[in-house]
Amino acid sequence: MFNKRVKIKKLLATEATGQEVIVMGWVRTFRNNQFIALNDGSTNNNIQVVIELGQLDDATLKRITTGASLKVTGTLIESLGKGQKVEVKAGTVEILGDCDPEKYPLQLKNRPSLEYLREIAHLRFRTNTFGAVFRVRHSLAHAVHKFFHEKGFVYLHTPIITASDAEGAGEMFRVTTLSMDNPPRNTDGSIDFKEDFFGKSTNLTVSGQLEGELGATALGEIYTFGPTFRAENSNTTRHLAEFWMIEPEMAFSDLEDNMNLAEEFIQYIIRFAMDNNREDLEFLAQRLVEEEKALPQDKRSEFGLIEKLEFVLNNGFERITYTEAIDILLNSPAYKKKKFQYEVKWGIDLQSEHERYLVEKHFKKPVIVTNYPKDIKAFYMRQNDDGKTVAAMDILAPGIGEIVGGSQREERLERLEQRMREMHIPVEEMNWFLDTRRFGSVPHAGFGLGFERIVLFVTGMTNIRDVIPFARTPKNCEF
Repeated sequence: MFNKRVKIKKLLATEATGQEVIVMGWVRTFRNNQFIALNDGSTNNNIQVVIELGQLDDATLKRITTGASLKVTGTLIESLGKGQKVEVKAGTVEILGDCDPEKYPLQLKNRPSLEYLREIAHLRFRTNTFGAVFRVRHSLAHAVHKFFHEKGFVYLHTPIITASDAEGAGEMFRVTTLSMDNPPRNTDGSIDFKEDFFGKSTNLTVSGQLEGELGATALGEIYTFGPTFRAENSNTTRHLAEFWMIEPEMAFSDLEDNMNLAEEFIQYIIRFAMDNNREDLEFLAQRLVEEEKALPQDKRSEFGLIEKLEFVLNNGFERITYTEAIDILLNSPAYKKKKFQYEVKWGIDLQSEHERYLVEKHFKKPVIVTNYPKDIKAFYMRQNDDGKTVAAMDILAPGIGEIVGGSQREERLERLEQRMREMHIPVEEMNWFLDTRRFGSVPHAGFGLGFERIVLFVTGMTNIRDVIPFARTPKNCEF
């Protein structure tokens, strides 16, 4: 019976009373034909399995190689070695799966780089680094649902295939069953999507927000947590073509309510990971220290990973307007010394270098920037009385830049329709969305948080491709 096995994490926390146990896992090391370091993925820590000399024949001993999987039945005893309280004195050792040491690409002596591991992403879960990352990712995902459930939000599954472009950016993946060789065409030569599966042009969703608003204006408070897609040709350490997004929408909420919820949410899920994955985070913190030793002093993190997370938990986020942010940048030594690559003036969309300066150099903590120029923001954001700005908010985090984007939504039908026409958004096609403003409209707000961005922040990893199991990026769609 395989389900009688005890996970290694649980065994390592058990007092040794001579009980018989069954443990299974993969061999990390095998020394002196006696000592097996066994790991099953429940923790980065291995349990030592001790084999008496002469207990196994030579043929079996040769098959106990790094990467091989074993089932060990034995006695849990106190360990005489350093680093762990218990070990398993083997009674029987069964090899479940062999691993050719000449071909296995994860030999410990090689210390593979993160770049190399991206090339064999199907095996990188077996390393300590990625074991820790994905256990932390799991905890953060669990914390997302726990937070919103405790607050009475309804989890709404918004569509992955949609006919709308929530952002109006047009960077979408088309979904079609039409022949690419000879699609049906209209008399003007354009593709006739009436012949397609859905009878219209459809794409993978860039956001669940618009559908989320429908739920919020009936259920009060909802959240979505699902995959979203951007056909944006961005080969950076911060962008993915497929990523997971958390999007709450709240009726009877304004911009301040929105900011308060987002700040509380971020601190909650970080605290959950700190409480439940301390061992993994300490490992990742040490990994970051080792990685940064090769960097010049001014490129190293000001805080260690644990210190950074504790700082975010123990300090309120700085709140400034977009106009104040521009003034800070214009008066900064970096601007005066022409260290910014991109221009700084009122009306620009803040670049990552600007966001990181505000967070890492000026305030040295997370920053919420509000009231952006309406010309650089989406059509659905509530227009402020000044006629120039909208009630938008972005949360900027150290090492990443923007981690949350949100706004109070425009609840006034006439103002929303006017803005849609200005931005060439098809009003008639969006009648279903506008009905929320026609029938019992209310002030409401929401935000989107890219899940991989928060995983990146919490784990201290530096490339977003290393915090999602299978990265989808331009010219890359393996597995």
